[in-house]
Amino acid sequence: MMLFLAAPAEAHHPGGGGNTGSGGPINTISADTLSEGLIAASIRYEFIRLGQLSDADLLAAASRGTHAHSIRSIDSVSLSVAYGITNDLTVAVRAAGVRRSDIREPGEDMLSGGHMGMMNASDMSGLMSSDGVNRRGNSAGFGDVTMLGQYRFHNNAQSGTSAAVLFGFKAPTGSTDRRDAAGQLFEAEFQPGSGSWDGLFGAAFTKRSGRWSFDVSGLYYLISTGTQNTNLGDRFLFGTAVSYRLVGATGSAKEVELHEYCMQPRNQLQEHCLYHANHDHSDMMKTPYTLDLVLELNGEWHDKQRIAGIPDPNSGGTTVYLSPGVRVGFDRFSGFVSVGVPVINQHNGIQSKPDYRVLTGIGARLN
Repeated sequence: MMLFLAAPAEAHHPGGGGNTGSGGPINTISADTLSEGLIAASIRYEFIRLGQLSDADLLAAASRGTHAHSIRSIDSVSLSVAYGITNDLTVAVRAAGVRRSDIREPGEDMLSGGHMGMMNASDMSGLMSSDGVNRRGNSAGFGDVTMLGQYRFHNNAQSGTSAAVLFGFKAPTGSTDRRDAAGQLFEAEFQPGSGSWDGLFGAAFTKRSGRWSFDVSGLYYLISTGTQNTNLGDRFLFGTAVSYRLVGATGSAKEVELHEYCMQPRNQLQEHCLYHANHDHSDMMKTPYTLDLVLELNGEWHDKQRIAGIPDPNSGGTTVYLSPGVRVGFDRFSGFVSVGVPVINQHNGIQSKPDYRVLTGIGARLN
């Protein structure tokens, strides 16, 4: 079951894709779709802790004419709802609130490189003051709404493989008017919303074998120019995951239902149940709950942002997380948690880089 949108995140942006089904990966998008007419929903919380730049680092960068900034963390709470139009076509919509904390940058008068130009970071530490570093505070508000469609064009029960294409858009519904502690308008990169219409396209592949599930997905964000004449930069989210069902039935929901139907004495002589009886289905015995262990590699490449067409040298890069996680399901509900540690953290220029990421939430079938 696919229910999207929570995935790896670039240093200053919350994630974009993921799976909140009753089984399988947590961040990587599964190729499985919802059954026709089924409605599902999830609530997710994502926390990214960033390695802050010290005041001395910011002032040293300013002395070289570089306008760097530091962020402590990013929080995102999102609500996603998905609907199965057919057995192979699912649409989903996601709305989120975003908060960036402790935004700091050097004061504008520090960017000339004048009397500080010959000083190193340790010498500058004695000169740091509220006038030298601008402590702008937090930026929080409603983010952009994203809609994603998933069409499964391949579904082979015999081989346990499925594949799907992903398509959608992000609408500029988020706040773009947030101001700092001094009343100054935050730049576009700190705003909860982007002010831009963006396109999404990608693909997902799933292979199931007994208690094991293997998933691969990629989702590209084609970004347009939005608020403050700023293009925040294209993004490519990618992931691969391996999942193991430690407890519970291993088949799909439809396979488990068929197994239970054919186990009833009055149905055992039906033709399809006779075929079913000739195969081993011991792993499909229904249990009150399921427990999945998940290990993922999730990454994001982010292009440089452009302001009035000029690239920002201190933006963009690549982050890849190693993300172990666990998912527990009970009846139509599931809960999940994933902790990501960066194994690749390559960013352009001077930026706050992710230290770790925590993702948790609950999902449910609504009918």
